[in-house]
Amino acid sequence: MAGETPFRKRRPWRRHGPEANQDGTGGTGPAEGGNASAERSAALPDHSGGFDDERGRSASLEVAGAAASPDRPGEQDRAEPTTGGRLHAVKRGVSKGREGTKALAAQLADRIIDTAPRVPVRDLATLRKQFPGLGPEELADKLVTGACRATAAVGAGIGAAAMMPVPPAMIAELAAEVTGVAAIEMKLVAELHEVYGRRPPGNLGQRSTAYLTSWTEERGIDITRPTTLNAALGGQLKRELRQQIMKRMARNLPNLIPFMIGAAVGATMNRRDTRKLADRVRNDLRKDQIRWDRLPALPPLEQPLNPAELPKEIEGP
Repeated sequence: MAGETPFRKRRPWRRHGPEANQDGTGGTGPAEGGNASAERSAALPDHSGGFDDERGRSASLEVAGAAASPDRPGEQDRAEPTTGGRLHAVKRGVSKGREGTKALAAQLADRIIDTAPRVPVRDLATLRKQFPGLGPEELADKLVTGACRATAAVGAGIGAAAMMPVPPAMIAELAAEVTGVAAIEMKLVAELHEVYGRRPPGNLGQRSTAYLTSWTEERGIDITRPTTLNAALGGQLKRELRQQIMKRMARNLPNLIPFMIGAAVGATMNRRDTRKLADRVRNDLRKDQIRWDRLPALPPLEQPLNPAELPKEIEGP
């Protein structure tokens, strides 16, 4: 029509928002003679530097790419966990497991401390009457053999009980084995001190503390050094006791293998550990051994009112 600018010479609108839908006269509809595809391609920017008036290909691809890769970090974490997140979860699990092990070791330490005064100990006169005609070394060998049989029996019993690997039951079985073996070995340590003439001075509680220290540190008590007897269950002894218990628990884990395999493993490992402990304690006691003919007369040992129940194998034949 005359007086109007041809459509080909119009400049395309590049404004966005509400003004993009208004024409030059203030109207709100599309420009006269324009088609929908041209106006849609004009409204969407093309970062590649061009427009497609018919399909708007670049704009549609840009929108699809933006939808496929969200910019918010939370959505990225939900879509695919990062390696740092997995590593943090593993570290957190290891930390919780370590804390649980320390708590269990602390509980077992308290239980062993309570059990130590209840361990029945035979004095030298009783041992010589039970094993007549034996010298110190032969008598010590008999005591070690009986203790090894007893700890092997405990390990075999715990391994036989672990037929089904149930985690709560496994923890209880492991705790029972550690405390049972500790009581047997403390009895062995105390009676070895009797055989070599190295009974610690003091009453039942003080001697129990000395024997517990000897078991924890795997050495003989030096009765000539008061510092070795004055621990009195202080912080250092408790820390060493917890460390000893944690080592024992780590060594006893194979005892929980099901299908009777753990029974054989537990018996073998407990026997080996008990013999190793006995060898270390005997080596220390031999250095300052007091011969029986020079040993002064000692009073009979006090017996606990509520003695701990130990396997019969430790008493010998």
